[in-house]
Amino acid sequence: MRKKPRTVITYGTFDLMHEGHIRLLRRAKALGDRLIVGVTSDSYDMQRGKLNVRQPLSERIRAVQETGLADMIIVEEYEGQKIEDIQRYDVDVFAIGSDWKGKFDYLKKYCEVVYLERTKGVSSTQLRGTVKLGIVGTGRIARRFVPESRYVSGVEVDWVYNPRLVSAESFASSFDLGYASDDWDKFIEKVDAVYIATPHTSHYDYARKALEKNKHVLIEKPMVLKKAQAIELFRLAARKNLVLLEALKTAFAPAFKRFIGLALSGAIGEVRHIRATFTKLVSSGRELDPKQAGGSFTELGSYVLLPFLKVCGHDDPEVHFRALRSMNNEGYVDVWTEAWMKSRGCSGALFTGLGVKSEGDLVISGTKGYIYVPAPWWKPTRFEIRREDSRQNEHFCDVYSGEGLRYEIAQFVRMIQDPNATNHLLKPEESIAMAGIIEKFLEGTGVEWIS
Repeated sequence: MRKKPRTVITYGTFDLMHEGHIRLLRRAKALGDRLIVGVTSDSYDMQRGKLNVRQPLSERIRAVQETGLADMIIVEEYEGQKIEDIQRYDVDVFAIGSDWKGKFDYLKKYCEVVYLERTKGVSSTQLRGTVKLGIVGTGRIARRFVPESRYVSGVEVDWVYNPRLVSAESFASSFDLGYASDDWDKFIEKVDAVYIATPHTSHYDYARKALEKNKHVLIEKPMVLKKAQAIELFRLAARKNLVLLEALKTAFAPAFKRFIGLALSGAIGEVRHIRATFTKLVSSGRELDPKQAGGSFTELGSYVLLPFLKVCGHDDPEVHFRALRSMNNEGYVDVWTEAWMKSRGCSGALFTGLGVKSEGDLVISGTKGYIYVPAPWWKPTRFEIRREDSRQNEHFCDVYSGEGLRYEIAQFVRMIQDPNATNHLLKPEESIAMAGIIEKFLEGTGVEWIS
């Protein structure tokens, strides 16, 4: 009786085919006698939050064909298709890169699942058009960043820096990165760009050092704590033709772009008021450490300021604060802050809290109705336009995939790859305005303390 060929299946976007893709296909093929390759469709990539794919499906299929490694090529079009494909083609082995280790264990009831070690240290000449992005810092947000980066085409994250080598090495091991270092000069020479995910007080120094080494910079919010520092960094980036972008994820979310556009288009008439709230319960840690610029407004203020500055303007708005402070072992920090804003005939009531919880919604009020975004509005998936006559209300839904960091990564990479790309989603002047307002709060300008 003729022996059944051992069939292996693997999937991927295969955008800008490079040596890492080819090595993975070779290792997958070596697991059996026949290799089926599933290439994701354009619509499925959008559905699953895969961003910045540069080649259309036809080109990506052709690239897989030209490797000569695929015995069959299929198109992956929807969530759940893998189970159907495995059964339909009588697959023996499902193979995927180790980036996704554990994610596809549910397929083990249908076939063998193999996670192939990813290719580390692939050169930039092999990764055509790919940005080599290094991570500065190894905290919580950096740990969310690496998995999110894998949904963005055109970026490779394989490098991490921390002044404590043990932390860098532990981080690299956790995410299967190829390079960990506590030597800034060696680290910075290996990358095209950096993502700065360190405590607030260190952002300016790291950003300036990276820009001086001609590296693009994506920097966590708040970008810096002083307006003059923000101005200096943007001027330095412009002089060197580098991208400097604040990593305020909400600014790049599809639904946020949509409802801000509606507000600016006159869909609710003239905007007169914005109310935004962002609170979370925190009992200890960096967020409550005054020595690390902790407190609710430095931690969350960038979010609530964002819709106000986008809609009402960023030209030196008036601001008055009312804040509740609390004493801990490190000193005083604000655990609840109200920022009362005014600019160009538009007012704002913005609320942040750490350890004080409130409804985290957003209301943009106009002369013909209002936009309502339910909690958590900073991770928006749906919103409404509400009018005097409720029969005229409109409901909107949009995608918000994963942690949402992939949207800021995609914009950052797009700006690097296309020097003509405009950055209207989060303009330098908006980041500068945020830094200036946060600086006023930290200096106590216009702050009424409630304690």
